[in-house]
Amino acid sequence: MDHAKVATEVVEAIGGPSNISAAAHCATRLRLVIVDPDKINQQALDDNEELKGTFAAGGMFQIIVGPGDVDQVFQHMVDDHGVRQVSKDEAKEEAEQGGNLFSRFIKMIADIFVPILPALIAGGLLMALHSVLKAEGLFAKQSVVQMFPWLEDYDSLINLVSSAAFASLPILVGFSSAKRFGGNVYLGAAMGAAMVSPSLLSAYSMAKPDEASAFWSYSNQSSVWHLFGLEVTKVGYQAMVIPTLVVTWILCLIEKRLHKVFKGTADFLLTPLITLLVTGFLAFVVVGPITREISNQLTSGIDWLYGTLGPVGGLLFGFFYSPIVVTGLHQSFPAIEIPLLPSNGGLGDFIFPVASMANVAQGAAALAVFFKCRNAKMKGLAGAGGVSAVFGITEPAIFGVNLRLRWPFFIGMGAAAIGSAGVALLGVRGQALGAAGFAGFVSIIPASIPAYLALEVLVFVLAFAATLAYASTRGRADMVDGAAGADSAATAPAAAAAPASAAPSVAAPAAASAVEFSAEAKADLTLTSPMAGTAVPLGQVKDESFAKGMLGPGIAIEPSSGVVVAPC
Repeated sequence: MDHAKVATEVVEAIGGPSNISAAAHCATRLRLVIVDPDKINQQALDDNEELKGTFAAGGMFQIIVGPGDVDQVFQHMVDDHGVRQVSKDEAKEEAEQGGNLFSRFIKMIADIFVPILPALIAGGLLMALHSVLKAEGLFAKQSVVQMFPWLEDYDSLINLVSSAAFASLPILVGFSSAKRFGGNVYLGAAMGAAMVSPSLLSAYSMAKPDEASAFWSYSNQSSVWHLFGLEVTKVGYQAMVIPTLVVTWILCLIEKRLHKVFKGTADFLLTPLITLLVTGFLAFVVVGPITREISNQLTSGIDWLYGTLGPVGGLLFGFFYSPIVVTGLHQSFPAIEIPLLPSNGGLGDFIFPVASMANVAQGAAALAVFFKCRNAKMKGLAGAGGVSAVFGITEPAIFGVNLRLRWPFFIGMGAAAIGSAGVALLGVRGQALGAAGFAGFVSIIPASIPAYLALEVLVFVLAFAATLAYASTRGRADMVDGAAGADSAATAPAAAAAPASAAPSVAAPAAASAVEFSAEAKADLTLTSPMAGTAVPLGQVKDESFAKGMLGPGIAIEPSSGVVVAPC
């Protein structure tokens, strides 16, 4: 390989040195942070025989050159063309800063909320269980607790545990967001704890719904501080997301600035002291009241818009919910849902039942593929993915089956739209976060549970039947090919010989030439594995360079032990 020539060709195809913000490399790939992706000449890169493939991942444009060559090509790019060299970590950090403001904001919200979702979901499910036990008229005229008084104390403890994650939400958000913003996570948690201090007025101390509603509308507050000539209401921020995010962001800015001012012991003692003191006053005097009002108005506005559009709004939201999942934007929804919950003074969460309709629809479509597909690999994906989707986890069904076949995905979107229109028409709302699927009925306001379950069944039947019908007609070819490309995985014993015919078949890239063996050679041909485990088709490997066969055909092995041996 002429490394200088390849470096020049790569730089020209990328759009020149000015279109490369930063560059790094690993053992096989060039990792480039691109200024304008539209300037890339993809055809020139694809036609270059010295390059093994390209793909975009993690905000970077990656070019596979190969081991032994990538470092020399990279060096020529730096020396001959003035490309800015950075470390892999610096390139990753710079790539994360790229993209438009909206996509960066959504990614930030997702990074903050994904780690704390288990606590919110667990708390939501327990809260739903508490509501079911206390609901009158759900199973009989009396509630379950009234029929069985010995359950009272058990229910009381369940209620205590269920409310913990939401009552202390600013602590969780403060910890997680401080980590995302590059600050001290314990200072973030401490500031969050201050925002839900027991000495502040709390919505959870309001017994009557009208009092709770008045609290969340920021009125009828009698306890105040007199600070800087102002009367500052002593209000807690239980279950408030936006104020906590903004306050923690300010805290991290102050902390990082002080780290540059103080050094050594002074930094250790004064930085956290000044950070908490300044942030505390800003939080309760300025930032908190303003962002609290913004949060309340935003939540009320979204709720009003959904209520005003009625079934049309439900239909549109349900239709686009699965595409939203594909983009990852749904990770930001908890910030909107939490203030809508009845326990926080809201009318109920309308996003949860819509999400449930979409999840069940995609799961039903995948299960229909399972019953019609003849490809073993796709059949396995469809069965497992379909079951998980109807109980709330849709990614395996969406990415593994429905999007690959396309038409099950679109059918699921249509069925979800119909179910979501029914959700809006019948006023079905959630009372807690939970698993958005059939099991999510426990998170629905008790009076709406029958309507919720009926709509779920309707959506399932529509998506399942429509997918079966399409698979039997226009989608019949996909049911044979499966669009999966690889058969089921096979077990590979460590250092033991196995006939080649027993190994899972893995499709090689189109550019690779097939190797032909005689019948006699095939009879003697054996493959050995360096470890015990399960052979997995390359297409399932997360690294795209291997998954797309850019580095040649082969298989991956998921080890079942920590022992690697040298096959001989």
